[in-house]
Amino acid sequence: MKILVTGGAGYIGSVMTRMLLERGYKVVCLDRFFFGKESLNEVFSNPNFKWVKDDIRWFDPIILKDVDAVVDLASLSNDPSGELNPSKTYDINYLGRVRVAKLSKEYGVRRYVLASTCSVYGFQEEILDENSPTNPLTTYAKSNVLAEKDVLLLADEKFTVTVLRQATVYGLSPRMRFDLAINGMVLGVYKNKKIPVMRDGKQWRPFVHVKDTSKAFITVLESPEDKVNKQIFNVGSNEQNIQIFPLAELLKEALSLPFEIEWYGSPDKRSYRVNFDKIRSFLGFVPSYTPKEGAREVYEALEKGIVTDSLKTKTVEWYKHLLETHRLMREVLLKDTIL
Repeated sequence: MKILVTGGAGYIGSVMTRMLLERGYKVVCLDRFFFGKESLNEVFSNPNFKWVKDDIRWFDPIILKDVDAVVDLASLSNDPSGELNPSKTYDINYLGRVRVAKLSKEYGVRRYVLASTCSVYGFQEEILDENSPTNPLTTYAKSNVLAEKDVLLLADEKFTVTVLRQATVYGLSPRMRFDLAINGMVLGVYKNKKIPVMRDGKQWRPFVHVKDTSKAFITVLESPEDKVNKQIFNVGSNEQNIQIFPLAELLKEALSLPFEIEWYGSPDKRSYRVNFDKIRSFLGFVPSYTPKEGAREVYEALEKGIVTDSLKTKTVEWYKHLLETHRLMREVLLKDTIL
């Protein structure tokens, strides 16, 4: 099977690409490489791997020829990033991904899997399943809701469409991110023995390890079409619904290190607990990793220098840097033209 992974060099994509190649699949990675190509260094020599530097909004659809399945991960990847330029977020996270789905169907791709997020639930007090109403509070979440709706409308007996609403991801990745709750807490302990906790600490979040969410996508690809077509699945586990302050206490136990709590930000407007029974009963998906294990692996990787903190590990900060750099470049070019 030949699989196109959009955003294949990203935090999740670089892990999933390796897992797909290990299972013998042919993989095409479509990515803008805003964060560089280093996350895929180990796979460039693999004969089953191909990469294309392009954008989901205007790539040449010829790359979809002979592709059996598309895993659509490409997006501006979290709530703060989505607010940098809301119109661009809609262009990429909504219109761009719908374009990928439509072209996939046009070129005879059999399966399309959309990477969505549990952030679509916004703020709700009850435990939420796939039939619960969404309540998107940010541009990022709203774009995902729109994309879900439009890609599911494309599904038919020849084009299988599945939406995966992922819990908040954590764990080690070749394209490391420290702007995610668990990873960021571990970094705080490593750097200054302080865990950053967003106020007021009572907000609920579901969590899932990056390898587990990658496994969920692969499970969908390998499941019978009639089990996954036109379906939405929450990806995570009931046991990993955790409030943010108790999460900090859990990591203290996992790392066996002393630290202080460092409060930051205004009270979080998002809080949601999610039910994950459907993916378990439909597909037999059960996560293999826990937040404690994820915290330990990230801390050990920091100690060994396998990963380091940098501007690129904070998504919104890196995007701001790129925007500022491009502005300066335009000014330099204009000045040179005038001279």
